[in-house]
Amino acid sequence: MPRPDPHAQPGETILANARLVLDDIVVTGRLVVRDGLIVAVEPGETGVGSGHIDLGGDLLAPGLVELHTDNLERHLQPRPGVRWPTEPAILAHDAELAGCGVTTVFDALRVGSLVAGGKSGYVRYARPVALGILALVEAGALRLRHRLHLRAEICSETLVEELDEFGPEDRVGVLSLMDHTPGQRQFTDLSALRAYSSGRLGMDEDAFQAHLARMRDLQARNGVRHEAAAVAAARRLGAALASHDDTTEAQVEVSTRHGARIAEFPTTLAAARASRRAGIAVMAGAPNLLRGGSHSGNVAAADLAASGDVDILSSDYAPASLLLGAVALGRLTGDLARGFAAVTSAPAAAAGLSDRGRLAAGLKADLIRVRLGAAPDDLPLLRGVWVGGDRVA
Repeated sequence: MPRPDPHAQPGETILANARLVLDDIVVTGRLVVRDGLIVAVEPGETGVGSGHIDLGGDLLAPGLVELHTDNLERHLQPRPGVRWPTEPAILAHDAELAGCGVTTVFDALRVGSLVAGGKSGYVRYARPVALGILALVEAGALRLRHRLHLRAEICSETLVEELDEFGPEDRVGVLSLMDHTPGQRQFTDLSALRAYSSGRLGMDEDAFQAHLARMRDLQARNGVRHEAAAVAAARRLGAALASHDDTTEAQVEVSTRHGARIAEFPTTLAAARASRRAGIAVMAGAPNLLRGGSHSGNVAAADLAASGDVDILSSDYAPASLLLGAVALGRLTGDLARGFAAVTSAPAAAAGLSDRGRLAAGLKADLIRVRLGAAPDDLPLLRGVWVGGDRVA
């Protein structure tokens, strides 16, 4: 029978008999939580005392930090033309991510719209949804720690006025420069864009050609002004600036001059390497890694990982891919701690969050328990999630 721990203090939670995922190694040990913080990390065979939570040899890792997820948009519009109420959509999104091991999420909201309508149009929504998120945070209704990620659509009509709706009080942690002008970056291959537009938006060839012309005209008229406004907004809001879909070294040079700290989904190995040389953290898609390639025909995340050119993984459009991707990256590189760092300490550091993302005394007790080897195909099983020491999943 477990003996009482003579050193335990009232209000402490002790997670024992764990495999602790530390900065660069996985070791057996236990972790002590008090008042929402990690107060001790104790490697070694420490035993399981009375009142301890016995993790049975499962991994104990920092909670996952997601910098770029479009998942909330999927809940806001579960089907084309169907708009779901904002607050229930946010709550469902929050619960889903908690069930995937995410403890800090930067909710990606598009700013910059096409107001003329038609199949290629999209309406403004970021400000009211952001207010909904912030109100639910204030009410203590959410399980996770939420911050905002503004996806600034350079090729749009309303970017400047939408950016002006946000201030430093809005918890904007990341602002990314998105230029989806057809024929470059993500959609250098127009056949990939044609397939996306046909399958997702139901465009026929005439509508697709009209869309190409409209987007290229917008970029020509607004591109320089919008990019400058987005860079200035990131500084004003105190947000980490991210480039998006950089393809060439010249584009990386521009991102470097802007002060980008994160390179989201560079589409070529050359762009990823140029970003890292410039000190910009490279983010790859966990779905890309798990699927074995990019759905847009761009560089494979596995190739970036093999060459050492991935710092951060993002679940992008598939929340469950983040934990799966961490384990897959760990197995691919032979370093499980490195795989988890790509979804914990690295994204936290890139976003300027020094108070989470690692198992270390004084940091937030945002934690996940993961069992390996028990499921078919050796899938990782999430067994517990804590935010600030409180169990949320």
